[in-house]
Amino acid sequence: MGKLTGKAAVVTGASRGIGRTIAQRLAADGAEVAVHYSTGEAAADETVAAIRAAGGRAFAVRAELGVAGDVDTLMAGLEHGSAGLDILVNNAAAPPAGPIGTDTPERFDHLFAVNVKAPYFLIQRVLPLMREGGRIINVSSVATRVANPGQTSFAMGKAALETMTFTLASALGRRGITVNAVAPGATRTTDNAAVFEAPGLAEFITGQTALDRLGRADDVADVVAFLASDDARWITGQVLDASGGLHLGLRA
Repeated sequence: MGKLTGKAAVVTGASRGIGRTIAQRLAADGAEVAVHYSTGEAAADETVAAIRAAGGRAFAVRAELGVAGDVDTLMAGLEHGSAGLDILVNNAAAPPAGPIGTDTPERFDHLFAVNVKAPYFLIQRVLPLMREGGRIINVSSVATRVANPGQTSFAMGKAALETMTFTLASALGRRGITVNAVAPGATRTTDNAAVFEAPGLAEFITGQTALDRLGRADDVADVVAFLASDDARWITGQVLDASGGLHLGLRA
C-alpha cells in the first residue's frame, strides 16, 4: 500500500507540466486524484489515462480559473469523486505578465484572479470537505526571493500565496490540517522545453544553481508528495524551496 492509499486529492493545473507530474506521483502513492484543467481537455485526458494505466485512480475536472463562478464549476466537478477531501494542491497559475512598463490593468487583474483569488476561495470551499489531518500545498516560486523585473506582478501574487500559507497554517492547525508552500525555480518540462533552447539560457541558469542543473518536474512533485504524506505531519506554515539552490550566491 502507498503512503496515500485511501486519500482523495485535487491538483489544479494538472493537465501538463509540473501539475501533471504531481498528479501522477500522488496517484502512484495511492491517492485518488482529481485532475483539474482549464482548457487542455486532451492533455488532461492523457494525464488521467497515464495514471490509470499505472494502476492508479483519477478523473478530470474542467474549470476555467480567473472568471466568475470558477470555483463553483470546479466544486461541481468534484462530485464525481470521493465524498471527502484530504489533499489540495494549488498548482495552476497564470504566467508572468512582463515588466511594469508593458503590463496592463487587465493582465494584472487576470493574474491575481488566477494566482491568488482562485486558490483562496477554493480553499474556502473545500475546507468543509477536508478531513482531519488534511494537506493544503500551494505552489509558489523562487520569484518571491529573487528580484526579476520581468516578473514583478507574478512575484507579488506568489508572495500573497505564501502569506496566505502562513496565516491558514495557524488557523487550521487545530484540525490537524497542514498548510505549506513549495517554491520551484527554473524547471524544464516537456511543455516549456523550447524556452530553455534560447542561446546560453540553460547554461546561465545552471551556473546560478547550486546543484548544477535545471530542475525537472519530478524534483518538485517529490517534495509535494512528501508534504502530502504523514511523514510531513509536523511541518506547517513553511515555504520549501525546490529550486536546487537557484541564486543562493557565488559558487565555489
